[in-house]
Amino acid sequence: MDARATTHDRTDWRELVTVVLLSVTAILTAWTGFQASKWSGAMSIAFSQASTARIEASRLDADANRKQTIQVQLFSQWLSAYQQGDTQLADFLEQRFPEPLKTAFPVWIASRPLQNPDAAASPFALPEYAIPETAQAEASDARADAKFREALRNNQRGDNYTALTIAFAAVLFFGALAGRMRDRRSQWALLTLGIVGCLVLSGILVSFPKLV
Repeated sequence: MDARATTHDRTDWRELVTVVLLSVTAILTAWTGFQASKWSGAMSIAFSQASTARIEASRLDADANRKQTIQVQLFSQWLSAYQQGDTQLADFLEQRFPEPLKTAFPVWIASRPLQNPDAAASPFALPEYAIPETAQAEASDARADAKFREALRNNQRGDNYTALTIAFAAVLFFGALAGRMRDRRSQWALLTLGIVGCLVLSGILVSFPKLV
């Protein structure tokens, strides 16, 4: 009778350990699956933001190119009028130079480009000539690059959680298989393997970044 009671107690302990292992692992498996889904969503958002920033950069760059083209044409007309001695037309064009040509032009004239070999070839080569849209396009491009890198990181984190989900599923398999084994040593061997795997995977899970 005593031997049977001892065996029954041991069986209860094994079953209790199995239930706890399966319960905890099931919760952790669900959590890792949830995190994988969250990081996948974050990846999609980051990719979308990168695409939006890239489109904005293209638009701003096109605006900057259009402005510069117009201003180059105005400057070419002024230069032609100046060479022909048409002071009235040259003054007319100069008074209507838009920014930033309006700011860079007098600086270029002050450098005496016809006498000074070190002077800039045109106002467009001066630091004073800066179209705001050009800087904005560069900033938008930088944001797009940053968001693209963020999306790749989020994708990798989602993959890491997916791999962890599969690993926790393996722990569930070992725990469930332990209950099917008739040999007590095999049962405890599988349970021990499952417990160790669960602890190791839990440590890895703690080290992963999380989204809530």
